[in-house]
Amino acid sequence: MLDNATQTPIARIENLRVEFQTKDGPVVGVEDVSFHINPGETVCIVGESGSGKSVSSLSLMRLVEFGGGDITGGRLLFDRKDGGEIDLANTEQNLMRTIRGNEIGMIFQEPMTALNPVFTIKRQLTEGLRLHRNMNKAQAAERALELMREVRIPEPEARLKQYPHELSGGMRQRVVIAMALACKPRLLIADEPTTALDVTIQAEILALMDRLKRETGTAVMFITHDMAVVAQMADRVVVMFRGNKVEEGTVEQIFENPQHDYTKSLLAAVPKLGDMNGTDLPSPMKLMGDDVHDTGPIKGTDEVLLRVRNLTTRFAVKGGFFRTTRAYVHAVEDVSFSINKGQTMSLVGESGCGKSTVGRSLLRLVEPQSGEIDLGGCDVMALEPAEMLVARQDMQMVFQDPFASLNPQMQLSDQVAEPMRNYGTHKGKALQDRVEMLFDRVELPRSFLRRFPHELSGGQRQRVAIARALALNPKLIVADEAVSALDVSVQAQVLNLMMELQSELGVSYLFISHDMAVVERVSHHVGVMYLGRIVEHGPRRAIFENPQHPYTQALMKAVPIADPRRRKSEKDLNFKPIPSPIHSVVYKPEPSKYKEVTPGHFVMTSDSGY
Repeated sequence: MLDNATQTPIARIENLRVEFQTKDGPVVGVEDVSFHINPGETVCIVGESGSGKSVSSLSLMRLVEFGGGDITGGRLLFDRKDGGEIDLANTEQNLMRTIRGNEIGMIFQEPMTALNPVFTIKRQLTEGLRLHRNMNKAQAAERALELMREVRIPEPEARLKQYPHELSGGMRQRVVIAMALACKPRLLIADEPTTALDVTIQAEILALMDRLKRETGTAVMFITHDMAVVAQMADRVVVMFRGNKVEEGTVEQIFENPQHDYTKSLLAAVPKLGDMNGTDLPSPMKLMGDDVHDTGPIKGTDEVLLRVRNLTTRFAVKGGFFRTTRAYVHAVEDVSFSINKGQTMSLVGESGCGKSTVGRSLLRLVEPQSGEIDLGGCDVMALEPAEMLVARQDMQMVFQDPFASLNPQMQLSDQVAEPMRNYGTHKGKALQDRVEMLFDRVELPRSFLRRFPHELSGGQRQRVAIARALALNPKLIVADEAVSALDVSVQAQVLNLMMELQSELGVSYLFISHDMAVVERVSHHVGVMYLGRIVEHGPRRAIFENPQHPYTQALMKAVPIADPRRRKSEKDLNFKPIPSPIHSVVYKPEPSKYKEVTPGHFVMTSDSGY
């Protein structure tokens, strides 16, 4: 880090106040917040969803006005390279357009909403370069390719020609990061930049941002709810609660000697890798001030609910004048596992490894090529569309991006009630009561029933999605990164809630996640995926305490630890480039072969490319 004593801060936020107009009158997003960011320094802003973290960053970019907010007080001072210090709160929008992207870069929380669905990745990456850096087409294209390699996107040349919907969530997030870094800004605002990323990519992106900061003196304002990432990245930490700053200090002070009660409860809610060592069963977290009935370890049953055998899902790559199939993306290749009633099976692995496709294939939201899916004696693969509709009552899904999975034109109460209306399970007063009960269950105030998705924070939206999934009392819930958008305290509550429901209702989960500490907390069994195949699977304790496959070992090594004195350095990360999952039409993959290391713990023996 550069010597900050002699530095002029790149940005100073002084007594910021932001208000939003709603149907129920003005709502204060940020009440009175002040902090500064020095050159070459990373300041992490932490706090619950809805505490005003993102509003502070959007105010600095003057984007908060486009979301219905008004900066009603305070100053936003920014030190421009050549133009001296200006107050962004009073700057003309024309000048703001020059500063945005060029001098202040921003990585947004939800990559699908930050990218334009009708433009290719190349067009979106080169746009800022041509506008701010006066590059010609060829120079901008070359820099775009370089950026794609920097954020470790496999096959960057092919990816540049694709559209956002053709990339996985993690890949889209890496594109957004590349766009923010494109013009080498003086200040980089990163709003939950690694939320959608698996641990391996997260570790490399954090190392990349850290290197950029050291080399260029870029200041980083890092908004996150992941305390392990804070421990890894921060020089200073600002803790926010309900629109106010409640504590500020160096990263060591905050982690080792927190003063405010809220900071203490925040750190208590962090799941730490290794917390479950020596235990076989998942159990809810102990939270400060939480007197909720403790369910204890969750045993589940020995009765199999879901059996998946040799599941294969491929996507056709079409080309030429007649749009013929030229190749296949082998998204899921020969995957087998089973889930017992009342138990949780977790799938972990890098973005693009096929985790989400497995979940979607089970519900036949994407059609598998081949394989068997047996849910409680029902052959899912053989069902006609009308029968599939009935079967889906027993299996529900919580998607990764809550903004994309909620209807922007419907009130939240209607969205949670919709599944029950469709299946006719509840009517009239009973329907209203159940919707209110579900909102209570996921810790959302009933005043939110009349709100729309855009009026909520990312974490609050995800809780609505979980409430909707629970509406029909399903036997199986596929949770695709269901808690990745939640801050730690809410994440801990939601995980405890999911485990409580599992204990009470006997619901089973297929839990798709990249957060290894969360997976360790909730899982009975774990499957590690790489390039469309499960390379290692078995009881959670066996996988975490005795990982056998080299990829599983690399994955464990990359997990950030919520302790600022145990930071990972770039040399700890030795990931090999991911081979392409695209193969020609005539390619015949080998079947997956496993050896049993200990009872129930299987490791792939056939060449998995790692």
